[in-house]
Amino acid sequence: MTKSDKPIAAADRLIVALDVPEAEAAKALVTQLGDAVGFYKIGLELFMAGGYFELLDWLVKQRKKVFVDLKFFDVPETVRSAVRALSGSGATFATVHGNQAIMEAAAKDKGDLKILAVTVLTSLDRGDLDDLGFDCDVEKLVLSRARRALQTGVDGIVSSGLEAPMIRRELGQKLLVVTPGIRPVENKPVDDQKRTVDVAQAFENGADYIVVGRPIRQAPDPRAAAQAVQRTIAEIFQ
Repeated sequence: MTKSDKPIAAADRLIVALDVPEAEAAKALVTQLGDAVGFYKIGLELFMAGGYFELLDWLVKQRKKVFVDLKFFDVPETVRSAVRALSGSGATFATVHGNQAIMEAAAKDKGDLKILAVTVLTSLDRGDLDDLGFDCDVEKLVLSRARRALQTGVDGIVSSGLEAPMIRRELGQKLLVVTPGIRPVENKPVDDQKRTVDVAQAFENGADYIVVGRPIRQAPDPRAAAQAVQRTIAEIFQ
């Protein structure tokens, strides 16, 4: 059995990626989605656009959960300081890259913030890893980083839904698994995400949360698209 058994409200298992050019566009989308979505990811594009922490505060005041996806990668002590500064912000999740010293540093001062380690970006495939100098399979690299994440005391990992079953088999339910790169069943991989799964497959494979961006943001009716995903999740965890 790989499906998540954690006591997470079904509606909170959907995280919508606010990958938009500026904070006002993010607020407009959140307002449009209304009560269909309660959890949002804010990443590097918004960070560079300005108003990032004001947006974080606004989301928290709207009683939304926030996933700070900045993928900290720096000298361990710098990462530790950044996590400590973020820990009082009201954010629920934050990401760091899955190097051991960085994960250990992030875990030290995280407070109530849950730290997620990035295993292998879902935009990478075997050819990309060859270029980066990794001579092992994607699956072996993901599992190695997941094991290290568990040892270092971080709360979970970001992993493709394709590797989630292996993580659950090897590590059980000990880590949170957050799966990005979610696509509708009929969608073909024509964008920059290469290792994708659909909503139902992600959860059947063991994800605790999914991150959905373009299929909701670019839908003719984003709210209806989000509600459709929520219905699927509700059916899976009923």
